[in-house]
Formats: sequence, C-alpha cells, structure tokens
Amino acid sequence: MKVVKAIVRAFSYLYHAVLALFLIAVSGLALATAPQSLQLDMLPWTGSKLALTVFLCSLAGLVTVVLAVNGKLRALFFLWSLAVAVMMIRGFFFSGYRFEAGGVRPVVYLIVGSLVALAGAWWQMTRRIQPRRF
Repeated sequence: MKVVKAIVRAFSYLYHAVLALFLIAVSGLALATAPQSLQLDMLPWTGSKLALTVFLCSLAGLVTVVLAVNGKLRALFFLWSLAVAVMMIRGFFFSGYRFEAGGVRPVVYLIVGSLVALAGAWWQMTRRIQPRRF
C-alpha cells in the first residue's frame, strides 16, 4: 500500500504542477494581449476578471505544490486540490456549460485525474515526514 500511496502522491504533485503551469501560461498570454478574449465558460468569471483570477489562483496553486513537495504547509496543498476538484465538477456539470460532440470524455478524464490527485493530496497531508539522519 505504501508504494501505491507514493505513486498517487507523485501523480498529485505532477497533475497540479502541470495544471497550474498550463493555466498560468494561458491566462498570462491573455493578460498580455487581450484579457477580455479569454473564455472559460466552466468558470464563474468573465473578461479581464477571469484572466486575472485564473492567473493569480494558478500562481498560488503552483506555490502550494512547491511547498507541499518540500513538506511545508501540506494542508494548503490539500485545500488547493479540493478547490480544483470542486471547481471542475461544479463548472462542467452543474453550470450552464455545454459539451460539444465527443467533449465529455476528456472532461471526465480531467475530473478523474483531479479526484486521484485529491486522494494523493490527502495522503501527503497525513503522512509522517521522517527526520533526516546524517
């Protein structure tokens, strides 16, 4: 079981790091060119507020990943993972978001990945860090 937990923890770090970097790149590009052009219908914000919110939240998410990898503020990483999972489920299935033909499968993969990463975030938060011996 320790090996499975370690793999899921590593997946969690990787999943959220890649997600945060992708969203930083997309929202940063939108902020640099035309903030009102960014459209993410699954999120509750629009226009310039959407671009700035996504950029700042993704930056905060990346910081939580780095801190959690270093064993600091691990509960914050769990809260970030929980927020991502809730926003994905809420945004894709409980909002006015409409899927195009064949668009459900990638979203389900994203959400399942987010839930697995949430489990990894829980396990990293509850594990004991062994003191280093020299």
